[in-house]
Order: sequence, then structure tokens, then C-alpha cells
Amino acid sequence: MKTMITEDIKRINELIKLTETDNIGEFIDSTYLKTPEEAGIDKEQTDVIIFDTIKNAIQHNMKLVMLRPEYVKTAREFIDDKGANVLVGTVIGFPNGDAWMGEKFDEAITAIEDGVDELDYVVNYKAFQEGDLDTIWKEVSEGTVIGIDAGKAVKWIIESAALTSDQIAELTRLISEIVIQSVGEEKARNVFVKTSTGFFTPEDGSPGGATIDAVSIMSQNSGPLQVKASGGIYSREDLDKMVDAGASRIGTSAGVEIIKGKKANTDY
Repeated sequence: MKTMITEDIKRINELIKLTETDNIGEFIDSTYLKTPEEAGIDKEQTDVIIFDTIKNAIQHNMKLVMLRPEYVKTAREFIDDKGANVLVGTVIGFPNGDAWMGEKFDEAITAIEDGVDELDYVVNYKAFQEGDLDTIWKEVSEGTVIGIDAGKAVKWIIESAALTSDQIAELTRLISEIVIQSVGEEKARNVFVKTSTGFFTPEDGSPGGATIDAVSIMSQNSGPLQVKASGGIYSREDLDKMVDAGASRIGTSAGVEIIKGKKANTDY
């Protein structure tokens, strides 16, 4: 009960901080994860977008830039050269989460060596749906330890749009339990459950990114773990709703527009 009260106070304080601060950028993970093929552009054009994403994050005092693993070293060197405080994050096992876990761990270790600050793993949610909880236990336990032992924040993307409400609650609780057993409750506070990759499209045409309901369910079941909302957040209004639902970090490709009080015209 004491832990639950403490977490409620923490989240209330985050909300107060968000509404009072002029720098909402410190809650934003500025994200660009499309490959050239996915964006329909060439590598040189992608590189321009990557550097623009990094420069905008620095200019607007955002918390972090979230990029694919191959850009971690470049981002780290650029940010350090500028003397900026922006963190570097990357995705692991992206976007489907069903890669062999050894590949995920190797990818995470390489990112750590390249200077990453935060690791956003895509959990093997398909294995979870199939009832293969041994896989979830092993990858969440070992993947979390890899990051926490290296002093990094760790996030587990559950792809909430692929799950029912009950599954969202169950998987969130399971990840929380595994993390606490693996690294302890205190270090678990540097671990998140995260809604979405931003690349999943439900067959019924419903939103593939974060929803208020999903964030609320995750927040209620995450214990000491924090919640990150990502996918489909394009305005300050969207951001505020996610924070109200329990998110303490926001992943978005529309960070600049949100900070400027505009609504981005994007599908990503």
C-alpha cells in the first residue's frame, strides 16, 4: 500500500511539473525511426532528417532523441560535441519484437558501447499472446539487467494496440514482476513500460499508437515502473491527456510542433 501511495504522489508531482514548467520538452523523446525505404526517400535525405531531429531536440531542450541503433554513435558524438544535455535512446528488436533474444541482447550491448542512454526493447508480445511466458521471463529479465547494470534506462514496448485491455494489464503486471525480481524495486524505477512502436496497424482500423485507455491500464498495473506513451501524439492536448492518464514520458515525432503549441500534420 505504501508503494502504491508513493507512486501516486510521484505521478501527481510529474503532472504538476508538466503543467507549471515552460519547458515541456523535458518530457519528450523526439523520435525518428523510419528507414529510407519506409519513408520513400534515400539515405542522404534520411541523414538530414536525423540531424534535424537531433538539432531540434537540442534547441528545444528535449529530454532525448530516439533513433535506430545505427545512428546512436553519430548522435552521441554530435550531442557531446555541442555540449548539450539531450539523451540518446534507441530501439531494440524493432519493430516486431519477435527476433531471437540473443540478437536483441547483442543489439543492446552494441548500443551501450556506442554511447546510448536508454534502451527501448520491443517485448515479444506474440510469444505472450501464445502463452509462452518463459520467453517473456527470460528476455525481460536478461534484457533489463543488461541495461540497468550499464547504468541505462530500460523501456519495454508492449505494442498495446495488438493486445486486449486484459492482455495489456496482464503483460504490464508480468513485466513489472520480472523487473522487480531481476533488479529490485529501487532500480525498477528506472524501467518503463511503453505503449507502442508506432509501426503497428490494427486490422480493424483502430489507432495503432498510444490511447488514453491503454496508458491508464498500464499505469494502474505497472507498480514502480514508469509509463511511456508513444505513437499518435501530435499536439499539446494529446500530450496532456497521456500525462493525465499516467504517462511520465512521451515519444513523438512532433516534438517541435507540440512545444510551439501547434498540431502536427503527420501519420507517424
